[in-house]
Amino acid sequence: MAKEGVEEALLLASRATDGGRDEGLGLGVRDEVKKQLWLAGPLIAGALLQNLIQMISVMYVGHLGELALAGASMASSFATVTGFSLLLGMASALDTLCGQAYGARQYHLLGVYKQRAMVILTLVSIPLAVVWFYTGEILLLFGQDPDIAAEAGTYARWMIPAIFAYGLLQCHVRFLQTQNIVFPVMASAGAAAAFHLLVCWLLVYVAGMGSKGAALSNAISYWVYVIVLAVYVRVSGSCKETWTGFSTEAFRDVLSFFRLAVPSALMVCLEMWSFELIVLLSGLLPNPKLETSVLSISLNTAAFVWMIPFGLGSAIR
Repeated sequence: MAKEGVEEALLLASRATDGGRDEGLGLGVRDEVKKQLWLAGPLIAGALLQNLIQMISVMYVGHLGELALAGASMASSFATVTGFSLLLGMASALDTLCGQAYGARQYHLLGVYKQRAMVILTLVSIPLAVVWFYTGEILLLFGQDPDIAAEAGTYARWMIPAIFAYGLLQCHVRFLQTQNIVFPVMASAGAAAAFHLLVCWLLVYVAGMGSKGAALSNAISYWVYVIVLAVYVRVSGSCKETWTGFSTEAFRDVLSFFRLAVPSALMVCLEMWSFELIVLLSGLLPNPKLETSVLSISLNTAAFVWMIPFGLGSAIR
């Protein structure tokens, strides 16, 4: 009897231990989910607000006529394929580099990596700007409608300053995101989107620039976004260990950045190109003005929704 009592007591103790372990595991999972959502929420909102900048411009142009909308849509897709997706992918290398440095508590390296990425992405933006300058001619070579190609070429040329701001913007966003500083990114994205509504209206309607004003407003809003984040990094106490000023170390070991940046760019580009190429191919259809406009609205909506899983994925990284 005594032996049976001991065995029963051990069994109850084992069950209690397993129950406590399961309960602790459940609490750990819930805490991790809360942490991920706490990060993902601002990241999703920031990505959506950032994506709104280009959407707002196209929406304003949509009120100017079918040709203007088709040209702006074609130019936006061309710019995404040849510029924005490439810079976004290359900047994603900072997720790995800054994440490793932050985990190893080599905080000063985050600033070095960010500077290195800023220099490289700015240099890469120069040939991309040349490609944008000849957008109209390139589209004609691929058999696009001459009127749409001319309109898209004009729109792309006025959007050239945006590509230099976009690369710097992605560097700042990832620099802050690696440190779990996500609310300032979301707030600055909201401020940039609200500012874009105003500046786009002023340039398109008040200044009478039409689609040119919508394209130029993209550049202005992106530069405002970059400046706000740069000021935050400079004055915020949360970045005092990771940002110690400009350093010549940023110009060393450039190849190590390219080893990560090129594969990252390929992954992002291949994913985004599959959508944007549909808009470019729509220009070959019998009624290109209508088809391009309709597909642009549909794909812009899809891209807007795509920012939700993109933000969730960024929180995991």
